[in-house]
Amino acid sequence: MGAAYLFYHSFQVGYFSSDPIFKSGEIVMKNNIRIERAVKNITQAELAEQVGVSRQTINTIESNKYVPSTVLALKIARVFGKPVEEIFLLEDGD
Repeated sequence: MGAAYLFYHSFQVGYFSSDPIFKSGEIVMKNNIRIERAVKNITQAELAEQVGVSRQTINTIESNKYVPSTVLALKIARVFGKPVEEIFLLEDGD
């Protein structure tokens, strides 16, 4: 039975380089948060409040610039009433 690992990177808040945060060989996850928010009709700020983070954190996750911790991913999935695998998706080949 294999183990799954989620990695996240620290970054300077308020500064976003045009260079991708993820380097070759790192795990990249996509997500459906924007779609799920639209279905539930909630803003980034409302989702952020429900899971205990800033709106900017939700924005960077939605933009695939930040991979959330396992705990945060589970909290987000709980808000939408779905399994975490329906919200967060590994890129093909990962």
